[in-house]
Amino acid sequence: MQGKTAFVTGGTSGINLAIAARFVRAGARVTVLGRNPEKAARAQAHLAAQGGDALALTADVRDYAAVAGALAKSVEAYGPIDILVNGAAGNFPAPALGMSSNGFKAVVDIDLVGTFNACRAAFEHLRRPGASVLSISAGQAQHPAVVQAHVCAAKAGVDMLTRVLAMEWGPLGVRVNGIAPGPIAGTEGMQRLAPTEEIRSKVTEAIPLQRFGTVDEMAEIALFLVSPAASYITGTVLIADGGHMLGGFGLKPMG
Repeated sequence: MQGKTAFVTGGTSGINLAIAARFVRAGARVTVLGRNPEKAARAQAHLAAQGGDALALTADVRDYAAVAGALAKSVEAYGPIDILVNGAAGNFPAPALGMSSNGFKAVVDIDLVGTFNACRAAFEHLRRPGASVLSISAGQAQHPAVVQAHVCAAKAGVDMLTRVLAMEWGPLGVRVNGIAPGPIAGTEGMQRLAPTEEIRSKVTEAIPLQRFGTVDEMAEIALFLVSPAASYITGTVLIADGGHMLGGFGLKPMG
């Protein structure tokens, strides 16, 4: 990763911050983007402690102009972008009948429209052989899950966008892939979806490897997918869930 430049949306916390930190330790110059200025400041300090170059910016991925402006600042600081990671996401558990139209739209706008915005705005900085796009998906893209209608719809869209862009941008040498993490310990998403020890225990029982994953494991997978070791992989969404989806999440429908 020496000499490479990465731009990570949603990069101020969780899996995405771990990915940014792994890239920094591998020698990349990294810009992370988030909505919260305080989290951005903490993220920049955390990345600086890894011993590399890092920049933290604030913008809402739903705002195309704001994303384009942040990308321009990154390019001004570090030069053209080699790697784009789309990690910005929203989630909250709610049945479809307990969810407002605005709530549904917010998640779709952040996850799917935000991913498109970043990809579209970054393209002029990525248009060269060897560039790579990586989007963070979820198991809900492939398996329906109760209280997750918004996320299922949004992430399914992200997966299909990944495949289409891989086809359109492949002739230009730009690879486009995704990761679908399973239950990952310590993330905000799992704190919302599995807030109690009882729920966490049930989820663990449904995972063949019998444990939650870690943000560092996801970061290693991300590093592989954007590296030359994966130079012939594009249009792939790699499932990293300890086998969780093999049983369709192993969860009973809620009554």
